[in-house]
Amino acid sequence: MSASFHSALQAAREAAGSQHYPQGTLYVVATPIGNLADVTLRALHVLGLADAIACEDTRHTQGMLRAYGIEPRAGSALLAVHQHNEAEAAQAVVARLARGERVAYVSDAGTPGVSDPGARLVEAVRAAGQRVLPLPGASSVTTLLSAAGLVGDAAGAEGAFVFQGFLPTKAGERAQAVERLRGETRATVLLEAPHRIDALARALAPLGERRVTLGRELTKQFEEIATVPAQDLADWLAADAQRTRGEFALVLHPAPAAGDDGAQAEQVLRLLLEELPLKTAVRLAAQISGAGRNELYQRALALRQDGGAGAEDTGAPD
Repeated sequence: MSASFHSALQAAREAAGSQHYPQGTLYVVATPIGNLADVTLRALHVLGLADAIACEDTRHTQGMLRAYGIEPRAGSALLAVHQHNEAEAAQAVVARLARGERVAYVSDAGTPGVSDPGARLVEAVRAAGQRVLPLPGASSVTTLLSAAGLVGDAAGAEGAFVFQGFLPTKAGERAQAVERLRGETRATVLLEAPHRIDALARALAPLGERRVTLGRELTKQFEEIATVPAQDLADWLAADAQRTRGEFALVLHPAPAAGDDGAQAEQVLRLLLEELPLKTAVRLAAQISGAGRNELYQRALALRQDGGAGAEDTGAPD
């Protein structure tokens, strides 16, 4: 054990030891995403109290427990519950809960069930009528969002975000996923592995000036956070070989809401409708202005009904 955590364990016992920890309960425990100091006192106490610890990787969890100086209780066990066996392993956890045991579940880093194993386990436990008790803590999602500065990015959507996680690995499917994000007026959180970060950066480039906040190695010694236009992200990564190393979280900032830049979007749409079919004009106007395609399509129909131009195609936008 690192001596620096000796006082943390004592504080955990004093702060959390008097609380009630029911038996027959699954404790979903968030663990640090990099910096071991980002652990809660309740997490330390429950990890020492549990009759069994279910985990994504037993070796990783053993190392974490050792670093904190947590000695598993006599007769307790480490249970492997990961993406390849989660459905089956969940039944073993349910059986332990039925015997009145306390079982803690941890993923390798962060909050279980958020782009990590854990959701199927929780679903199985709830379906069996057993209790699930979450212990909140570190998450790369909220960590990066707090440093992205999203205030005022989109009218009426301040602070709103959606969690997308990992985009498809196949180039065509990834490009389609990015296209669907083009008109998203909420921030979108993405995750990516180091060997695919270049491909993701190239896929985001068509979003042009749309801002992307990238977090690399969050909370670790070489943490780096930067905000750049989507079209410049690939060049920013290529400027330093270190920038493609580590685990990545990204926040794609919101597209401008139609009300934010509606006049410009409509002007672009009017000009395009004079020369192009309606669907083509809508698609290009959305790409140029960042406005939502469906909103522009409805506006284009209204303009045509009012006497505006636009060639004959009237099918809904793709």
